[in-house]
Amino acid sequence: MLAAEPRGLRRGAPARAPAPARLTVLSGPSAVGKSTVAARLRRECPWIWQSVSVTTRAPRPGEMHGREYFFITEAEFERMAAAGELLESAQFAGNRYGTPRAAVQQRIDEQAPALLEIDVAGARQVRAAVPESLLIFLAPPSWEELERRLIGRNTESPEAVSRRLEAARSELAASDEFDITLVNTSVKDVCDKLIALMLAQYGNAGYGSAGHGDAGRDLAEQGSH
Repeated sequence: MLAAEPRGLRRGAPARAPAPARLTVLSGPSAVGKSTVAARLRRECPWIWQSVSVTTRAPRPGEMHGREYFFITEAEFERMAAAGELLESAQFAGNRYGTPRAAVQQRIDEQAPALLEIDVAGARQVRAAVPESLLIFLAPPSWEELERRLIGRNTESPEAVSRRLEAARSELAASDEFDITLVNTSVKDVCDKLIALMLAQYGNAGYGSAGHGDAGRDLAEQGSH
């Protein structure tokens, strides 16, 4: 069983793992730019594995099953939750979201660098399950900018936007629960800082190894400075 393994995801109040999981959680309020930062990281550092969440909401224009999310039915979500297949889960605006447990466990077992891009409620659940994970909070430059970005997405009804803004106020107040806060004034700068923080936390092992090209060597050199 998962709980009996020496290193991995625990469902209760776990003992500290003997070797740190190279697991980083990127969180923050809606429209702060988490997905944009994660997409840039995928392009620049493809060897840093990124979890793909499941959701019961419908795809937005341009989203692809298995890339942004795995789009599943309510019944399938219920089955996964009941079977303990989700590391974390949350519900918002009538839709449900969760992180598949097995894929994250595999990366922890391999001591491979991994990133979860999830909401604040999910980040709290991951901290409880993997206390040695690195939690990073992505904050907007200002409340006005966050409001502008959320309204400007034009992907949801005014009622849904209002609910997200209300939730964002509460989520911003939770930044002190995280290890590091990064202000998203520039996606490139945030991505560079995120990579540097992961290197500082976990060291160069597993980063920029053979087969990853010049970008991998550049990343390893950043961590040695």
